[in-house]
Amino acid sequence: MRYKSINPEFFIRNRQKLLKKLKPNSVAIILSNDEYHRNGDQYHPYRQSSDMYYLSGLDQEKCVLCLCPDHPTEALREIVFTVQTSDSMVTWYGHKYSLEQAAKVSGVKTVKWLDSFEDTLKDLILRSENIYLNLHEDARFSTEVSSRELRFANRMKTEYPTHKFERINPLITEFRLCKEPEEIEMMQIACDIAEKAFRNILKKVRPGMMEYEVEAEIAYEFIRNGVGAHSFLPIVASGVNGCVLHYIKNDVRIKNGELVLIDFGAEYGNYASDITRTIPANGKFNKRQKDCYNAVLRAMKKATQLIVPGTTIEKINKEVTLILEKEMIGLGLFTEKDVKNQDPDNPLYFKYYMHGNSHFIGLDVHDVGNRQVVLKPGMVLSCEPGLYIKEEEIGIRIENDILVTKKGPVDLMKNIPREVEEIEALMKGKK
Repeated sequence: MRYKSINPEFFIRNRQKLLKKLKPNSVAIILSNDEYHRNGDQYHPYRQSSDMYYLSGLDQEKCVLCLCPDHPTEALREIVFTVQTSDSMVTWYGHKYSLEQAAKVSGVKTVKWLDSFEDTLKDLILRSENIYLNLHEDARFSTEVSSRELRFANRMKTEYPTHKFERINPLITEFRLCKEPEEIEMMQIACDIAEKAFRNILKKVRPGMMEYEVEAEIAYEFIRNGVGAHSFLPIVASGVNGCVLHYIKNDVRIKNGELVLIDFGAEYGNYASDITRTIPANGKFNKRQKDCYNAVLRAMKKATQLIVPGTTIEKINKEVTLILEKEMIGLGLFTEKDVKNQDPDNPLYFKYYMHGNSHFIGLDVHDVGNRQVVLKPGMVLSCEPGLYIKEEEIGIRIENDILVTKKGPVDLMKNIPREVEEIEALMKGKK
């Protein structure tokens, strides 16, 4: 394992929270993610279902968690199923959980081999009135690829049509929104590793490099610090590429005098960080670049102070838009008179800033929750205002991860350089 393990008490508490939300006489079934076929005899790198990990800590394919709190047999109220290993499997694919290890990681006392799942499942279902199933639910995303969860749900509805079916996802979403201390610790480690990667980048970036060479420096620092994966595909966008919000080709040579927008995140123990910095390729911002950068930085500092209990991402986004609109006027992109006369359905700022300021972060980089959720202590959000002036080939975004607390916003990336003078000094090797 590349990352430090979380105490199983964390997963036990998570299951207890879910059990309190289930209707009487229910069974809840949570599945591991599929292994997704790539080509030939290869799979894509495996990533556990975030909900499965949240409830069990199991970070392996072909696992099932069943919760049946009203079952008359105590040993069958909470069960984990995992694939049975063999000498041949270990020889070809390496270690898999033993029954004892799965119990230790998850805190579930009853662990069985997956071969016994079908017989046990039938007993659990026939003693229950309600079947809770977990499907991926995200209004921002859809896919043509059928998941293990969806195939299983369709099968259950066919085999047990007279049972009542319920959704697990809304229940788990409620809990996942507010991070426990164990989760914040993992996210802080992910942020600290991102800091190491950025400081390494500042030493290496120079005109003439390929964007993917910068990406390689990120990957190097991640791997040497125990990060198993990026939390999303990294963006290394030089010049006008910085105006493409989800630019991931990273295949252009960096030119002297350009800005380089770098948006990336470490995933440590399945918990994400998300950082963006914009730096001058040659180590020195020109006057226009500096003015634009500082405009975004001022907006970011003001936006950070908005991330407090009681508000919503929707409200924050609206306020940040107004802050950036004033900065755009100061940069000469349009005038106050232009704003008064603008089409309200097509505001002038949208040409230069077309995304929101915040999203939730946690087990997924775009974590559970929507823009109307009222912020509470323990939630973690991005803060990422930007400015994109395509005709000047200027793309700037600055992003940190912010923890909501009763005492005000806590910046998990407060030590990562963002001031113009600090970035320039580090790129010159003065610090």
